[in-house]
Amino acid sequence: MASAQIDEIVRASKSESHSLYSVDAQLLSELQPDLVITQDLCEVCAVSSGDLSTACPIGVEVFSMNPRSFEDVVESIIALAERLGVRQRGVEVAQNMRDKVQEVTQAVAGHDRPRVFVAEWTDPPYGSGHWVPEMVEAAGGTNVVSRPGEYSFTTTWETVLAEKPELIVLAACGFSLQQSLDRVQDLRLSVRTVVMDGDAHFSRPAPRIADGIRQFAHLIHPRGGAGSRAALGDAEPCVASLPLYWPGRAQFAVGAGHRSSVTPSH
Repeated sequence: MASAQIDEIVRASKSESHSLYSVDAQLLSELQPDLVITQDLCEVCAVSSGDLSTACPIGVEVFSMNPRSFEDVVESIIALAERLGVRQRGVEVAQNMRDKVQEVTQAVAGHDRPRVFVAEWTDPPYGSGHWVPEMVEAAGGTNVVSRPGEYSFTTTWETVLAEKPELIVLAACGFSLQQSLDRVQDLRLSVRTVVMDGDAHFSRPAPRIADGIRQFAHLIHPRGGAGSRAALGDAEPCVASLPLYWPGRAQFAVGAGHRSSVTPSH
């Protein structure tokens, strides 16, 4: 299904106040969980606590995680670990995330800060929300169009290009790298544009967003010095670059170390 069709279905469901998800109450009862983890940040991204309210067996606790910023994500990991009885483990994971980000910010300090637009959806384009603009800034870029802590929103490619981004990142929420790439083959923008695995490193409030910041830094500062590359670690991103709108050569990179050059069609 095309991205535009999915967007239409989501909009129709929201306008009719219908949930996109159905919960198998019988299966939940058979599984007998002690705790169900969900979120109320976005009713499109995953099952909400409201969807679970009538489906969970009586007595089952629903733990909802609703971070809006990078630090919220870090603190929510500690809160979940505490609820599971392993608070110290959560503290260690949280500190590891902070350490990774600090290494990146130090590595890119003093470099130019290119203008970057991150799209959480491509047709229509959605400006990134919540913690993603912070990720761009931490990676040494200047986030454009969207703002930290706010919800993602629809925009147009004309509006995006008017902000003069030097890099456009397509990191569709809910899609893997290949799924995203399949849906943007006909997209031509007059700016360096790359497709990334949004589901793995950007849209989910989990420890891997720290690695996502490292990946952003590799893209934003591809010519960093040896010291910078060492600080960024082994997080060179798995990306696919789209050809530019004008004639020329574009490099495709699908998977670490697998690269080939092609001549884009007019």
